[in-house]
Amino acid sequence: MGTAISLDLADDLPSATLHELAEDTFGWLREVDARFSTYRDDSEVCRMDRGELRLADASADLRAVLAACADLWTATDGFFDVYATGRLDPSGYVKGWAAQVASDRLVAAGAPNHCVNAGGDVRVRGHDAAGEPWRIGVRHPFDAAATCLVLTGTDLAVATSGVYERGHHVLDPRRGVPAKGLRSVTVAGPDLGVADAYATAAVAMGEPGLAWLDRLPSPWRHAVVTDEAHQHHSRTLPTLPTWPAPDPVDHEVGGTGARRVAPPTS
Repeated sequence: MGTAISLDLADDLPSATLHELAEDTFGWLREVDARFSTYRDDSEVCRMDRGELRLADASADLRAVLAACADLWTATDGFFDVYATGRLDPSGYVKGWAAQVASDRLVAAGAPNHCVNAGGDVRVRGHDAAGEPWRIGVRHPFDAAATCLVLTGTDLAVATSGVYERGHHVLDPRRGVPAKGLRSVTVAGPDLGVADAYATAAVAMGEPGLAWLDRLPSPWRHAVVTDEAHQHHSRTLPTLPTWPAPDPVDHEVGGTGARRVAPPTS
């Protein structure tokens, strides 16, 4: 999937069992990469994009993913669009979905305490090895060495879409141009695939994405940093204090707190 994936298994199980669980998890993720990669000519996604594979002949996983993406297109008013770049690319859902399925498989296999991190899309269950809730740092979009928020939870999916590493690469599918206005969008909720797609869609919307995120029903929550370096987040976002302590919220916008996090870049 063109990204690093890490796995933290926190259950007190025999080392051989942990090794087997890790091998199964990474085996699943390699299978996903082979099927959904947009960089491999022989993947199902590339073959379907070229018209060499009919939907009826595709794997059950690919059919399920495309059906979910169609539902997300409707839920996001068309801003999550697997054809936004002009070719079939469900990557904005697949990475989170794959990590979510990996986490579900671990729970079913008797490892309910774990963290799966797929290139910054994180699914945590249970507690860490010290018996504490997991802590998830959200990268500061103006400072790669810092975090702007720390989230905590025992059953949480957290996905971030941003433009701070690859530039304005997320397209506004309605205008066909790079979306601007939101530098980083983090979405937290019960399903990592959906969180991944919601974060991507909000970036594609630009500043109107703030109001759209505010309208998402519970338990979905979010944190946004704009291109102008203002941070907005849901009141109920499960945050921990960062150090040094963040500045107090100075005004309220649509049910979210807003504060300056850094000077805007040129």
